[in-house]
Amino acid sequence: MAMSPFSDDDDQGLMNEINMTPLVDVMLVLLIIFLVTIPALQHAVRVDLPHASSQPEAVKPAHVDVAVQADGTLLWDGQPVTDDGLRARIAQAALATPQPELHLRADRKVPYEQVAIVMSAAQRGGLTKMGFVTDPQLGK
Repeated sequence: MAMSPFSDDDDQGLMNEINMTPLVDVMLVLLIIFLVTIPALQHAVRVDLPHASSQPEAVKPAHVDVAVQADGTLLWDGQPVTDDGLRARIAQAALATPQPELHLRADRKVPYEQVAIVMSAAQRGGLTKMGFVTDPQLGK
């Protein structure tokens, strides 16, 4: 036996196992906390709320058909109108509540300028909803 100050006699007392007691204690405390708080979360204050029918109205806005024929004739719901008549009817339709949708039907031979004039008149008149109606038969 060597009596040197650098001997390793103290190393024999090292623990090579993990002490699980603090971990088990913490887990038990957490389990108790959860068991106590879960029933408290499920209790709610009962309030007798008034009943009301809040169904949205399923009223679809009317639509107006404006057609531009190949010769440049304008039709408002199938009735021929002039440019001034179109502007007057657009202004009148813009005042309606709910505002109608403008469905624009243009012949394929109509120049884009005619379609742009109708679109511009609708915008200036106050109609904000516009749709283009096309023929679903492509390639014919």
